[in-house]
Amino acid sequence: MNKPKLLIVDDDESIRSQMRWALSRDYDILEAGDRVSAVEFIRTAHPPVVMLDLGLPPMPRDAEEGLKTLEEILSLDPNIKVIIISGNTERVNALKAVEMGAFDFFTKPPVIDEVRVVVKRALRMAELEMENLTLRRQTKPEGLEGILGNSPAMEQVFQVIRKVATVDVPVLILGESGTGKEVTARAIYRLSQRREAAFVVINCGAIPETLLESELFGHEKGTFTGADSRRKGKIEYAEGGTLFLDEIGELSLPLQVKLLRFLQDHIIERVGGREEISVNVRVMAATNRDMKEAVDDGKFREDLYFRLNVVSVFMPPLRDRGDDLLLLARAFLNRYSMEFKKDVRGFNDEAIKALSDYNWPGNVRELENRVKRAVVMSDGELLSSQDLGFLPASEEREQFPSIQKAREALEKRLISEALLRHGNHITHAAKELGISRQTLADMIKKYGISIK
Repeated sequence: MNKPKLLIVDDDESIRSQMRWALSRDYDILEAGDRVSAVEFIRTAHPPVVMLDLGLPPMPRDAEEGLKTLEEILSLDPNIKVIIISGNTERVNALKAVEMGAFDFFTKPPVIDEVRVVVKRALRMAELEMENLTLRRQTKPEGLEGILGNSPAMEQVFQVIRKVATVDVPVLILGESGTGKEVTARAIYRLSQRREAAFVVINCGAIPETLLESELFGHEKGTFTGADSRRKGKIEYAEGGTLFLDEIGELSLPLQVKLLRFLQDHIIERVGGREEISVNVRVMAATNRDMKEAVDDGKFREDLYFRLNVVSVFMPPLRDRGDDLLLLARAFLNRYSMEFKKDVRGFNDEAIKALSDYNWPGNVRELENRVKRAVVMSDGELLSSQDLGFLPASEEREQFPSIQKAREALEKRLISEALLRHGNHITHAAKELGISRQTLADMIKKYGISIK
């Protein structure tokens, strides 16, 4: 059986000899007397554990060269466990090395029994981390086509996605705002036979009704002021592929009639035109509204509802997804800590409790926005509940000196949280808050709320 490698970096031959004599029975000893040869061993031999003296040539009485060696070793392989060898007078530098990422340190002259224990512990830690890394590489991501989750509720969603992806029928995706309806539509598209063609998205609630018809069906030159040329609509651009109609419940009744004809006959006419254009497009739609209620209230055509709802997918709210919450939170943290080059490694206990206790009205979108903002604003390795935008318990219980100040604090908090849930989309946040867009804009200015 091959012995694990141990690199000893020290310019003192007697120290290397002593360590070789004490440790060679259990380890394959490699020796280096300076930074260059040490780094070369790291590149070629890949030892899991290194014992490093901070006093290296050309300045053996100074720790600068040793700290440079430590930094270079960890830049080549952050998983290597580096044990610092230092004199009694170098304790400050040894602690600095630990802050930089060294595993542990001991002072000269080394006590052999202590050295054996520290090296054995370092090797065991390196082995465990390597096993964990190998396991993560071998294990498939917990989810499907970019959708993370392993809760029973999401397993049902994945089963429907797999079944419906290969069948070329309309799909209606239902669920609260922020649950990932567009992500689900894209997953179905990527698993479908149309994945090589276009995936075209149009948000029916974000475009004024006067422009939405033209966006969907296109228009002929001169149809209205500004129509300087013929223009294809989203449906034509999706030819051969998939059209995703988000917020379909916001579509006006006249446009519902035109969309129904398209779904029945696969034929459209541009605004201002008479030419019938045949299109081959798969349609998926999504809404956070109760469509049966909308049909009963006369706000949505029943025949169109049944045309769209050949197969439905219900996206569960985040509060019903159990451990998926922390799985998603950690995934977002990893994504944004890498994107913003921040050394953020996790959540503290208070933050985990705050994440678990919160009801998440904005669902996955709100969670992503909170974690993203927290990573940007954080100063430490672990995110706190305050980083995530949750008030500490003491502040929650704060007694305001007047009704006016209490109301202002509540308004500011509600506005901030609504903006967070909707990715700083003022129109959507205003709609949730039950106020006009202009009123919300005025209140944002009044309270100095940042929406960058």
